[in-house]
Amino acid sequence: MGTIKQNLANNIETLGKFDATDLTGTIPAANITNSSLSDITTIPPSTSGGDLIQTVASDPPAPDFGDIWYNSTEQKIKLKALGIGSWATGGNLNSARTNDSGSGAGSQTATLCYSGDLLPAGGKTGNTESYDGSSWTEVNNLNTGRSLTGGAGTQTAALAYGGTPTPPTSTTDNESWDGTSWTEVNNLNTSRLYATGSCGIQTAALEVGGLNPSVAIVNVEQYDGTSWTEINDLNTARFVNMCVGTVSAAKSVGGTPDPVAFAVEDWNGSSWTEVTEMNTPRQGGGRFGTQGSTVIGGGYDGTANSALTEFWDGSTWTEVADLAIGRNNGGAASSGTSSSSGIYFSGTAPGSAATEEWTVPTGNQSIQGS
Repeated sequence: MGTIKQNLANNIETLGKFDATDLTGTIPAANITNSSLSDITTIPPSTSGGDLIQTVASDPPAPDFGDIWYNSTEQKIKLKALGIGSWATGGNLNSARTNDSGSGAGSQTATLCYSGDLLPAGGKTGNTESYDGSSWTEVNNLNTGRSLTGGAGTQTAALAYGGTPTPPTSTTDNESWDGTSWTEVNNLNTSRLYATGSCGIQTAALEVGGLNPSVAIVNVEQYDGTSWTEINDLNTARFVNMCVGTVSAAKSVGGTPDPVAFAVEDWNGSSWTEVTEMNTPRQGGGRFGTQGSTVIGGGYDGTANSALTEFWDGSTWTEVADLAIGRNNGGAASSGTSSSSGIYFSGTAPGSAATEEWTVPTGNQSIQGS
C-alpha cells in the first residue's frame, strides 16, 4: 500500500494492533508514497474478538441506538435497540363514544379527545376530554357538536375540522383550541365527514380525502394557522383513511371504498405517490408516528373490527401486536411523532370508553443465534 513517512513505532502494540489515541490532525497526501490499495490481496484474520466490536466487562452506561459491543462478563454480543411493542390498558373516557375518528391530538401522556357519537343514548357531541397519562378530565366543549371530524395539534393547541353535525350532511366547520376553550376559525374549502385523513399541528395541518357528503373525494387541503388552501389531490379517492406525518412528509394509509383500500400514499410536500401496501387492508384505525416509521392499530377490515397492529419501518409493513379490543373509528393522538409511543381510545366496538396505550421498550438487547 506504500509507506507512511512518519515514525509510528511506539504506536504499534502487540499482535500488530495500531494505537491512534495520541494522534491528531491528518497525514498530508505528500507523506504517502502510494495511496492505492490495489496491491492488497488478503486481510489477515482477527486475533481478538475486540478488533471490530468493542469488548467491555459491562454494558456501556449510555449507548446510542445501533451501537454494538461484546459483553465479556455475559459472553454475549449486545446492541442498543427498540424492543417489541405492545398495548396496555389506560384509563377509560368519562363518556363512551364512537365515530370520533380523527378527533384526537397530543401524545400518549397528554391527549385531547373531542366530538363523536355519545353512547348509549347517541347524539352528536362537542364533549372534550383531556388525558394526563392515567385519567381523563372533562374540559370545555366544542361550539358545534359533531362526529367523524378531523383533528390535529397538541393537548393545548389543537384543531377540529369537518365532520357531520346532522347525518348525512358534511361540514366545513373548523375550531381552534387554546388549552382552555374552542374558537371558530376559518373553515375548510370543501365540506367532508369521515375526515380521518388528518395530521399535523395547529398551525400546519393537512386534511386528506373524506366523504362529501356521500361520495369519496381526492381533495387535500393544507392549513397555515389562518386559512385552508387546496393542494394536489390523492391518486385514489377515499375516506376513513389513516394519516400521519407533517405538511411536508405525510402518509395516508388504507381507507374505503375498494371496499377496503390497501392503498398507501406518501406526500412529499408537493405530490402524492403510491407506495407499499399494508398486509391487511383497513379503515378507521388508530395511527401515529411519521412517514418513515408508522404504527396502524385496529380498524375495520371489511368483515369485522380488527385488533391487528402493523408497523412500517420505512421499507416493510410487519404485523407486531394486537389491541385488546378490536375496533374502528376511534380517536388517536394525531400529533404523536414517535412510533414507539402512542394511544388509541373509544371507537366502534360497538362503542367504547376504553383507552389503550402503545409502547415499544428501549434498552440493551442480546443478539441471539438461530
